[in-house]
Amino acid sequence: MRRSRDDLGPHEEVLEEGPAPLYVREIGDGVPLVVLHGGPDFDHAYLVPDTDRLADVARLVYYDQRGRGRSYSGDRPGTVTISSEVDDLDRVRERVGTDRVALLGHSWGGLLAMEYAVRRPDAVSHLILMNTAPPSRAGALELERARSARRAPDVAERLNAVRSSDAYQRGDVPADTEYHRLLFDGALRTPELLDRVVDRLRVNCCATGILAAREIEQGLYADTWFRDDYDLTPELVELDVPTLVLHGDSDFVPVDLARELADVMPRARSVVLADCGHFASIEQPERVLEEVGAHLSTS
Repeated sequence: MRRSRDDLGPHEEVLEEGPAPLYVREIGDGVPLVVLHGGPDFDHAYLVPDTDRLADVARLVYYDQRGRGRSYSGDRPGTVTISSEVDDLDRVRERVGTDRVALLGHSWGGLLAMEYAVRRPDAVSHLILMNTAPPSRAGALELERARSARRAPDVAERLNAVRSSDAYQRGDVPADTEYHRLLFDGALRTPELLDRVVDRLRVNCCATGILAAREIEQGLYADTWFRDDYDLTPELVELDVPTLVLHGDSDFVPVDLARELADVMPRARSVVLADCGHFASIEQPERVLEEVGAHLSTS
């Protein structure tokens, strides 16, 4: 469905048809660009309003992945797998009204974007992997080693204490927020930016929704990174889709993983952003706008 130029402000709706409701938020005009949030236990709220800048060069379509944020219906989420996530993304693409869409995946959303692209290559016009999670178990283990090595001992102790607390275990929002403040310590250039991100992670959540999202996260890990044989690389080597790999030079996801990913993909270009951590569209919005705009104009 094409939107008129008189209706380019944020538009929200819930896709009710299908196995589960999906909240969708759309803004802008131009090339359809579906934005896949990270987590995988978060929703899209942490990406806005900063990522909305891309509405200058694309028709942005955000959605909260099944059972998270405003796509949480109040019930237990049931089984959410990578296959169901791909099917949900197909529902969003169909709602956009085009056979092919561009995908922008942030963090875990990058892994989901890659899964969709290798399973539905004819449905993807462009791929943008921003601060992407690695597409293999080996990469996930390297990510965890690097992240643990850079974490100060006192932060690790406080993380364990919060995670073990009764408040955190029952899904208390302040406790969950404090946990992620510690988890993302050093993930952004300044404490002010860290506060902006962390304060939006659970803005659309209640305690039961947080617990449901954590359950979904563990299920998705079991379907991917927890499997000894998980590796998308053989499929990515064959992927004939223009791809932009955007990464921060200070990201807790090692830069070498991003460069290696771009090296194996035949139509990929790697851009490492200086003075940037794990949230490129928040930390370097002008550079992200420039690079994404240029990428979407390629064929």
